[in-house]
Amino acid sequence: MNFDLVVIGSGPGGYVAAIRASQLGMKVGVIERSELGGICLNWGCIPTKSLLKSAQVFNYLKHAADYGISIEGEAKADFNKVVERSRGVADGMSKGIQYLFKKNKIEVVQGTGYLKNNSTVIVKSKEGTETEVTAKHIIIATGARSKEMPGFKQDGKKIIGYREALTLSELPKSMLIVGSGAIGSEFAYFYNSMGTEVTIVEFMETIVPNEDEEVAKTLGRSFKKDGIKVMVESSVEKVDIIDNMCHVTVKTKKGEEKIVADIVLSAVGVTPNIENIGLEDLGIQIEKGKVKVDEYYRTNVEGIYAIGDIVPGHALAHVASAEGITCVEKIAGLNPEPVNYKNIPGCTYTTPEVASVGYTEKGAIAAGFEIKVGKFPFTASGKASAAGARDGFIKLIFDAKYGELLGAHMIGMNVTEMIAEIVVAKKLETTGHEIIKSIHPHPTMSEAIMEAAAAAYGEAIHI
Repeated sequence: MNFDLVVIGSGPGGYVAAIRASQLGMKVGVIERSELGGICLNWGCIPTKSLLKSAQVFNYLKHAADYGISIEGEAKADFNKVVERSRGVADGMSKGIQYLFKKNKIEVVQGTGYLKNNSTVIVKSKEGTETEVTAKHIIIATGARSKEMPGFKQDGKKIIGYREALTLSELPKSMLIVGSGAIGSEFAYFYNSMGTEVTIVEFMETIVPNEDEEVAKTLGRSFKKDGIKVMVESSVEKVDIIDNMCHVTVKTKKGEEKIVADIVLSAVGVTPNIENIGLEDLGIQIEKGKVKVDEYYRTNVEGIYAIGDIVPGHALAHVASAEGITCVEKIAGLNPEPVNYKNIPGCTYTTPEVASVGYTEKGAIAAGFEIKVGKFPFTASGKASAAGARDGFIKLIFDAKYGELLGAHMIGMNVTEMIAEIVVAKKLETTGHEIIKSIHPHPTMSEAIMEAAAAAYGEAIHI
């Protein structure tokens, strides 16, 4: 089997790279050992959003009276049907990738890929048969898996990762979640909404520690109001399974605390899948556990490229996709612009949602900028009030000298949809006054962006 390009892995980096390469006239093969679409589509981004939508609908039903709607009896969630819907959504999306591959004449080779040399991959099927695949160019896009931590090794039953959290057979009465990034916070919101008693243990000073401090504290207050126990500046030292329960030892500033839970969910990050695929045999450089690449994702071995979670940078689906497109466009002889890692949006799909891009206040000051900050609370938004979603705010950060937009930090309803406006604005080096003079529709949540920009310059109308 011979191709112009072979991609190992069909996640959001791999399948997007394959399709773009096909569009550019290459004969493309994709090696996949599991489901098309990878972890994001089958066990991450997509199925979790399905669970979160079910939780949101359930919460709407529980608060229907706030909207003047009367429902006879108590709203109940069928946990197994919620999970079943989530799996159905993921399966449908995976079939969509099959369709796109067929449309773009991309051949799928099922099995695990191993690099024999810089132009040959040996693919071993589940049955043990081996197929030799050759190509002028090989992109490694093998993604990542749930990170294992010392003291509480995942057993898939009582101590679990995100994959098992998506398909539990029954709703646990209690769950302790280690880590409060996007994965941990989203599962905390979901399981709490379903009725599980949830505790979050976070090592840093705030939950969602990569976010703006004010945003993080606001989400923390929202979680506590919903009944989630939040423990920051704390760490899980060990987990003992006694009588089918998790006895968790948590180290806090005040000393050790013992917590008993049905399930412990480890959400402390991911580990790149770079073992046993032949990187060492080819002498491909690894640095701090990730594949070292240049700005066009070339490794030190000619003809071998790497993208996504296995290379330095943000472990996000949309980043992997952008890297895949940039990589294959360079292979095809085009002149693509390198990915700008300072303009990558991050989203957390809790309720309220969190979205951000660019510098935080602290980060901008540390980088030497003199800044102007504008903030608009959703309590002053007509659309937010009408929707019953007054929690949160928009915060924009500008360079005081030139007016350039440096960063945006949002918490509230639909902010994960609104952040794209800021990404485009930053790409175009937009100034605060240009945002102020861009008329936003009323009433919308998005007009809070215009108001936040105006607030930075003392021109806000509605606060």
